[in-house]
Amino acid sequence: MTIDIIGAGIGGLTTAIALEKKGYNTRIFEQAKAIKPVGAGIILANNAMQVFEKLGLRAEIEEHGNPISSMNITKADLKPLSKVDLSFFEQKYQVKNIAIHRGILQKILINALKNSSLHLHHHLDKLETNQETSLLSFKNGKQIQSPMLIGADGIHSVVRQYLFPKQEIRNAKQICWRGISQFNLPPKYSNELNEAWGKENRFGFVQIAKDKVYWYALKSFKESSEEFQVEDLENYFAQYNPLVQQLILNTVKTQIHIAEMTDLKPNYSWYKDNVCLIGDAAHAMTPNMGQGACQSIVDAYFLANCMYKYKPLEAFSIFQKIRLPNVHKVVKTSWMIGKIAHLSNPILRAIRNQLMKWTPSAVNRKQSEQIFQLPNLL
Repeated sequence: MTIDIIGAGIGGLTTAIALEKKGYNTRIFEQAKAIKPVGAGIILANNAMQVFEKLGLRAEIEEHGNPISSMNITKADLKPLSKVDLSFFEQKYQVKNIAIHRGILQKILINALKNSSLHLHHHLDKLETNQETSLLSFKNGKQIQSPMLIGADGIHSVVRQYLFPKQEIRNAKQICWRGISQFNLPPKYSNELNEAWGKENRFGFVQIAKDKVYWYALKSFKESSEEFQVEDLENYFAQYNPLVQQLILNTVKTQIHIAEMTDLKPNYSWYKDNVCLIGDAAHAMTPNMGQGACQSIVDAYFLANCMYKYKPLEAFSIFQKIRLPNVHKVVKTSWMIGKIAHLSNPILRAIRNQLMKWTPSAVNRKQSEQIFQLPNLL
């Protein structure tokens, strides 16, 4: 059976690789006219790296990225509030957390494809589906009959809009800037992800390669994100540790990516007839836990296993039944963390900071364990 995939992002490409391993042929349709090494950084947490270990890609990804053994929340001056030691999970699962450039990861995944065909400049325009087949109509005029379709086309999924038009995208009222700074962090930060929390804003950074630091900055807005300009970015974070200013100043402003933080309100329908959604198309989440791409990677491998073991429609049902509860917890927790991180009331911020300091490391470890442990079928 040929399985079609809409979207050549991280989730779509991982799905194709996982299906190839199970003996399926896949066709991938991507709206972009060319695959370019664009984007900022990405952190592949332990659960995602476990999947890439199973797919035989762990070593190559580690070679092109930087291992991260600690995730820290700090105050704006970089004084610590909370720490998650990832070395425990490195030993337990025998894989590391890796920070890597998103464009490099995409290239690794494309090069790993063996039998799949990648069709660029195919922007899905219309979808007609029944229990046996789907008719895909693209903006370039081409039409294709698809026996089995997977929608991996992100939060603004065309596939989802045709299947479930009433599902709601939520706006967190936060603007996010992402960039790559030509910089080497001080040695004590070289294998850490640090995220500093201020008043209605925060700033995170991690080394992804030699001379390259991926950073992201978020700020709350009231009416419109257009009230903030990238040219004034240093001023918005002037109260932060001087290292933050250095990272911003060592970044080409025209290469900073800007987006409003949104997610998909938790829903309970990921498939219909011969079509199934994965990743952001099914359960887009705010990036506050660094799990958006990671959850799509787990989706990809888990769905491939389900399709190998069960009949197609049964596979979709089992995939949704097992994955949905855990993914929804991540979506809801990520949304909540985004709100807690941007508190404006100084008293509430002080209470929040003290509670974070008092939280035992065992509690942080347990929360991470719930995310890193893969579903049973894997």
